[in-house]
Amino acid sequence: MIRTPAVAGRFYPAAPQELKKMVAGFLPSPPLEDPGQVIALMAPHAGLVYSGRVAGATYGRVAVPARAVLLGPNHTGAGAALSLWDGGDWEMPGGVAEVDRDLCSSLRRFCPRLSADRTAHLREHCLEVQVPFLQARQARIRIAPIVVGTSRLGELRDLGLGIAGAVRESREAVLIVVSSDMTHHEPAAVAAVKDRMALEKMECLDAEGLHRVVGEEDISMCGVAPAVAGLVAARELGARAGKVILYSHSGEVSGDNDSVVGYAGMVFS
Repeated sequence: MIRTPAVAGRFYPAAPQELKKMVAGFLPSPPLEDPGQVIALMAPHAGLVYSGRVAGATYGRVAVPARAVLLGPNHTGAGAALSLWDGGDWEMPGGVAEVDRDLCSSLRRFCPRLSADRTAHLREHCLEVQVPFLQARQARIRIAPIVVGTSRLGELRDLGLGIAGAVRESREAVLIVVSSDMTHHEPAAVAAVKDRMALEKMECLDAEGLHRVVGEEDISMCGVAPAVAGLVAARELGARAGKVILYSHSGEVSGDNDSVVGYAGMVFS
C-alpha cells in the first residue's frame, strides 16, 4: 500500500516545483560547507509558511544520512499507541520516499511494543511535512516512520532504548528526527517562557525532566512524547547535549501575537 499525501496543497504546495522552490528558500544559501554530524534533530510540523524557516535552518545544519527514523505525535487519535508504518513507500510531490523495510524490521525486534499499523499514519501530518526537507538534503533518503500515541514515561523510555538498539545494529548512519511544535495558542511572551523551560530540559538531554516539566507547567508541546523517546535514544547513542538552532512562533508571520504556536529547531550530538 502506497501512502498518498494527506496535507499536500494545505501545509505545503502540492506542485512539485513550487514545493522544491519553497523548501530551498528555507535552507541556508549558499549551503553550509561542513554541516554537522548529529545523532538526532527536532523540527516543527506546522504549515511551511509558518514553520518552514525554523525547519530549514535546522536541516541546513545537518549532514542527513540515507536512513532516518521519524518520530511524531498522533494528532488524529487513530491507530495503535506506538504505530510503525512498515509497508509501502510514501508518495510525495517531490518524489517517492522509500520506506526502509530493513530498518523497520530491526525496530520491531528492538521495540516489541511497536505495532505495524498504518491507520495512525494515513491522515497524520507531523511526519509528512518533514519529508520534503529530508529529500532536499538527501536524495537517497529511506524512512522508518513512527507515530507516538502514548504519554506513559516507561513506554517512551522503552521505545527510545529500542530505537537506539536498532540504530546501533545499522551498518549505515541513521538520523533520528523528532517532529514537534511547541506551546499552542498562548500569547507570544507566555509561550516563550514556557517553551524555554522545555527547551532547557532538552538541551540537557533530560527526557524525564522534559516529561515532568511539560506536565507540571501545562506546556502544550504536542510532540513531547516523541521528544522524550528521541532524547532517550540520543543519550543512549552518545549524545552529550542539545542545541537550539532557531526559535520562532506563528505571530511572526500572521502578526497575531496574542495567540501563537511556538516552533523550535534543535540538534543533538
